[in-house]
Amino acid sequence: MNVKRLTMLASATLGALTISVGAYAELDAGDLAKLGTTLTPMGAEKAANAAGTIPAWDGGITKIPAGVTFKKGGTYPDPFPTDKPLFTITAANADKYKDNLAPGQLAMLKQYPTYKLDVFTTRRTASYPDGHYKETKECAAKAKLAAGGNGVVGCTGGTPFPIPKNGNEAIWNMILHYKGDTFAQHWAQAAVTASGDFALVKFEYEYDLSYGNLSKTPAQREPNKVLNYLQVTTAPARLAGQILLVHETVDQAKEPRSAWTYNPGQRRVRLAPNVAYDNPGTAADGLRTNDDFGMFNGATDRYEWKLVGKKEMYIPYNSYRLSDPKLKYTDQLRAGHLNQDLARYELHRVWVVDATLKPGTSHIYSRRTFYIDEDSWNVVAIDKYDGRGQLWRFSEQHSETWYDVPMWFGTVEVHHDLQSRRYIAMGLRSEEKVIYDPIKRTPADYTPQNLRNLGTR
Repeated sequence: MNVKRLTMLASATLGALTISVGAYAELDAGDLAKLGTTLTPMGAEKAANAAGTIPAWDGGITKIPAGVTFKKGGTYPDPFPTDKPLFTITAANADKYKDNLAPGQLAMLKQYPTYKLDVFTTRRTASYPDGHYKETKECAAKAKLAAGGNGVVGCTGGTPFPIPKNGNEAIWNMILHYKGDTFAQHWAQAAVTASGDFALVKFEYEYDLSYGNLSKTPAQREPNKVLNYLQVTTAPARLAGQILLVHETVDQAKEPRSAWTYNPGQRRVRLAPNVAYDNPGTAADGLRTNDDFGMFNGATDRYEWKLVGKKEMYIPYNSYRLSDPKLKYTDQLRAGHLNQDLARYELHRVWVVDATLKPGTSHIYSRRTFYIDEDSWNVVAIDKYDGRGQLWRFSEQHSETWYDVPMWFGTVEVHHDLQSRRYIAMGLRSEEKVIYDPIKRTPADYTPQNLRNLGTR
């Protein structure tokens, strides 16, 4: 399925909105007035679709649902435990649903007879704190792309372009939408072989958001900083004790990302300039790049970003069952793909953004097509193409609303290599205890010197 075909599908499904790439354009008062009225505070269409298969957004889940027993910091129980699939998409009937599937999903269905999509009732549960909605509306009136589109200027919080005019604005919405304040979490990843064998790598993380941190006033937020990020590898033993520290900036044309690593064998802290772009990710067995983490992160300067439009698509959503603490990781991981009996798909509207490699730059992906949930600005799927223009890898992100915050958060993300028949699953949490634990930190906790102190304790 080529770009022309995808554009036709996007136009047919939305029936209204196709936006071409262009320079930054001010939002007028009429556009701003739509936020929170005809559009959600995040810029999604509030109304149901014409067929009634996508309901109207009613605010999402903003508190612990009735009947749910939830312990703060722990696993989020499924608020819809009695839901049953409406139907199942398999290789046998995929052609019937192809207009609402990504090329990568079609390729997975064709390649793996055991891959399927159980489709459930659509529930638009995505929500964020009122403070983020307020900052989004304020930011929308003044946000601009930085020089070359490689960053955002004009605001320190909020989703900057809730009514995007081009693909670069859309991808910055994905990077900068609310992801929490300062918190810790634990998860595991597994690089799974074609036969289904895997070895777990376990991590402890700290995320200290600066941009959009609602526990801080704009004046207290670090200038030009998205977040400080700390990754500590805890297993297996041969990797335990490795630490990665990243300072991620907003305007990367002004100040690029900084990164450092601590090696426990050498007891040394080193600059890590290669923690970017298509350099291999940590302990990923070559199955993901650094900028694959979180579906996409970092500088945007190596791609041209085209906002194709919107389409209705079957995407992973309300994926609480994948994090059920009754499950072991062996219950979740199968040869070729996750245990699809545990996955939930729903019909939602997504933004389609096509990224093509700029002439004179390099990356192992010549093109990426991103599918971004309109309600949350989370990337839910990506088609990734090699230098020959052939579909090479396909990624999916399973997500859920963390209803005590509230925020929509990507949990298990899976990067499939269609050529080697291997995949890497990241964000596995069912055997972990710390899911989302707010913590207190200062910028001094995220310095190279403190990294050395952490490593020698």
